[in-house]
Amino acid sequence: MSADDGRGRALSIALVGTRGVPARYGGFETAVEEVGSRLASRGHDVRVYCRSGNSEESPRTYAGMTLVTLPAARRRSLETLSHTGLSVGHLATHRTDVAIVFNAANAVWLPVLRAARIPFATHVDGLEWKRAKWGRSGVRYYRWAERRSVRVSDALIADAQGIAQYYSTEFDAPSTLIAYGAPRLDEVGTDRLAELGLVDRGFHLVVARFEPENHVAEIVAGYTRSQARLPLVVVGSAPYAEAYVARVQAVAKQDPRVRLMGGLWDQDLLDQLYRGAATYVHGHSVGGTNPSLLRALGGGAATIAYDISFNREVAGDAGSYFRDADDVASLIEAAEREPQRLIEQRAAAWHRADAYDWDDVTDRYEQLARDLHARRTPGPRRRAARRAAEPEPERVAVR
Repeated sequence: MSADDGRGRALSIALVGTRGVPARYGGFETAVEEVGSRLASRGHDVRVYCRSGNSEESPRTYAGMTLVTLPAARRRSLETLSHTGLSVGHLATHRTDVAIVFNAANAVWLPVLRAARIPFATHVDGLEWKRAKWGRSGVRYYRWAERRSVRVSDALIADAQGIAQYYSTEFDAPSTLIAYGAPRLDEVGTDRLAELGLVDRGFHLVVARFEPENHVAEIVAGYTRSQARLPLVVVGSAPYAEAYVARVQAVAKQDPRVRLMGGLWDQDLLDQLYRGAATYVHGHSVGGTNPSLLRALGGGAATIAYDISFNREVAGDAGSYFRDADDVASLIEAAEREPQRLIEQRAAAWHRADAYDWDDVTDRYEQLARDLHARRTPGPRRRAARRAAEPEPERVAVR
C-alpha cells in the first residue's frame, strides 16, 4: 500500500460489479475509469474487477489501477451476476480496505462481503425494475435487490437527487449523493468528422443503447416526420435486444437522412461527434444522472431530452424536452429554424457542465471510502432493519 498522500492514509479500494475498464459501455464503467484513475493518482491502491471478453488482451494494470479479469456467462440473464459472484469470491480472499459495489442487482452477493468484514457501499443505479426488458419475475428480483441492498450495505450511493429521494421515501434509507462528471470538450477538434461524411454543427446526434426506455425508436420516428435538413446520426446497439434493434432499423431504413452507426468505441471520434453536433437528442428515462447527457453538455450541444426529472435535474434550462415523437419532430425543426437559439443553448450547456467536475466527484468517493474504513457511514441497513422482513428472492437473473 502507498504511503500517506497528505490527505490521510492511502487505502486499498475495490470497484466491483461492472464490465471494467477501459470504459467502453455505460455509465458505471465511465465512473470506474474516471474515479478509479484519479484515486490511483492520489496514492490509493485501486483494484477493478473486469469481465473477460471485452478485448482480446487482459492487461493487469490500466491508468494506475490493478485489473482482475474474470469470466462471465454470456447470457443477459446471467452475465452480471455470474461475474460479480466470481469477483466477490476473489475479493473475499484477497481483501481490500473498502469496496464499492456497482448495481443493486448484485445484492445477492453482498452478504459475502459482510461475512468477510469488508466495509462497502452499493451504488444503486436507477430504477432498473422499470425496464421493459425484464419480465414479471425480473421486476420482482430487482425490487427484492433494492431492499436487500438497503438492509446489507454499509452505505448507498445515488447519482441523482431523484434516486436519493426514492430510497428515502421507499425505504427510509439515507444515501450519499454523488453524480457523474462532465468532461469539457470545447477544445476537442472536428477534423475527424469528415471520416463519417459529416461537418461541424451539421447533424443531429443520438448516443444510446437500443432499449425501449431510451426511446431510440421514438426519436428516429419523430425525426422522420420532421422537415429537418441535417441528418440524424444514431450511435449505439444492444447485445440482447434483437427485436428492438430491428424495430429501430425498420423505421430508419425508410429515410435516407437517418444514419445508424452501430456501436462506436473510438472515444476521440465520439467526442468529436458530441462536440460537432447541432443538437444531441437524449431519450433515457429510467437511470439517474446519465454520462452521455453530461458529455453532450460538455461538448456544447443543444440538448433535446426526454421529459423526466432526472434529465431536467442535469440539463436544466440548457435543454429542451420531449414526451413523444411529435415533440421530437417539432423541436428538431425549431433547432434548425432558430440558429441564434442554438448558440445560446450551447453556451448554457457548457455553463451547466461546469457543475459536474470529475475531480469533485472523486473527492466525494474518497471521503466515502475513508468513512467506510472508519465505520462512519450512515448505515441504511440499521434503519431498514425496522421494516418487515422481505420475501426470499426468486432466482431470476439480470444483465
